[in-house]
Amino acid sequence: MTISRRAAFLCAGAGLLGSALPARADTPACPSSAHVKTGLDILRSENWSRLAGKKVGLVANPSSVDTSLIHIADLLHEAPDVRLTAIFGPEHGFRGSAEAGSSEARTTDSRTGVTVFDIYALSGSRLDTVLSSAGIDLLLFDIQDIGARFYTYIWTLHDIMQSCARLKIPVLVLDRPNPITGLHPSGPVLSPAFSSFVGRAPIALRHGMTIGELALYFNAHFIHPHKADLTVIHMQGWTRPLFFDETALPWVAPSPNMPTLETAITYPGTCLFEGTVLSVGRGTAQPFLSLGGPEVDATRWVQDLRAVNLPGVLFRETWFSPTASVDRGMKIHGINMVVTDRSVFDPVLTGIVMLSTARALSTAPFWRNNGVPFDQLSGTDTVRQQLDAALTPEKIIASWKNDLDAFVKRREKVLLYS
Repeated sequence: MTISRRAAFLCAGAGLLGSALPARADTPACPSSAHVKTGLDILRSENWSRLAGKKVGLVANPSSVDTSLIHIADLLHEAPDVRLTAIFGPEHGFRGSAEAGSSEARTTDSRTGVTVFDIYALSGSRLDTVLSSAGIDLLLFDIQDIGARFYTYIWTLHDIMQSCARLKIPVLVLDRPNPITGLHPSGPVLSPAFSSFVGRAPIALRHGMTIGELALYFNAHFIHPHKADLTVIHMQGWTRPLFFDETALPWVAPSPNMPTLETAITYPGTCLFEGTVLSVGRGTAQPFLSLGGPEVDATRWVQDLRAVNLPGVLFRETWFSPTASVDRGMKIHGINMVVTDRSVFDPVLTGIVMLSTARALSTAPFWRNNGVPFDQLSGTDTVRQQLDAALTPEKIIASWKNDLDAFVKRREKVLLYS
């Protein structure tokens, strides 16, 4: 699909979109597959020389693997002249066994014999204490992000950088692809009043950056009063238009409910439903693709969504049984979404339209905990208030344009790839 054809498709799709849809003139034709080397690949090709003589602390999870699916902790443990001294586990834990909102307790890794510290949601002096007690003099970060502000690994990175700046511990970030491309930043920019561990600082909901670029952005804007001693090891072969399955890298679910690339593609929009009373299908085969609950008539919801004719996505009725979180163990009548053309699919637009139509059909209180979780996810209370007032999706999208434009301009200064 050429740039002009895509632009025409988006502009023509459903009068709902109007002029409020963010321009995407930077979108190139779909690229061919590329052989991408991650920061881990580059570090190893240098014979781990940057780690020589250092007591290394590692922040990692199951996604921290090479192209043969060998974990970075195992590689470091076997590498000569590398002293892997401590491992730090984020949300879900170092080995990924914990559900959302939890982590693995401090333990000893059976493979390496190294102590694994739980740092999920730690910040400030509490995190300083853990890092100091680990006895490290370099912090290595290697985790796969998925491109949405509320995915907590990026805030673990943020908090570690802040702590390491205070403790004068150098930080080395191994870059990995943004799996949903490094294009199209979109959605509201977080307001500091709604800061939480699903959004510490003002970035767009879909940020359009790699984990290495985010580290540079954090250091430039949010790490105070002293900057972190930060080094980012760049990837080779990655360009911004690439989806993850165009990189020749193996996909490893970075969290239990992120099983596929398609889930990651939809997540910036459908994760917002975690602030509602509806289930997002946690624990099913299609989390964040199957949504619903007794509060909304799924038959009418599908009809209303089909009437909008959103680009690149189709909807159908389905039944599913969540095994975690909202409506756990219940049989839910809901909707299932299928991305048919990811080159024109807009997850944030789609999420807002889905919320708008579901809110109009809701027969019960729609927001969980008086809207606090939704406001933290969206980064503002404005979106919830607009949905309650039945504003059209194009007006909601237009309301964050100025803040988004300013973010996009600031973001350009840290981009590492074209």
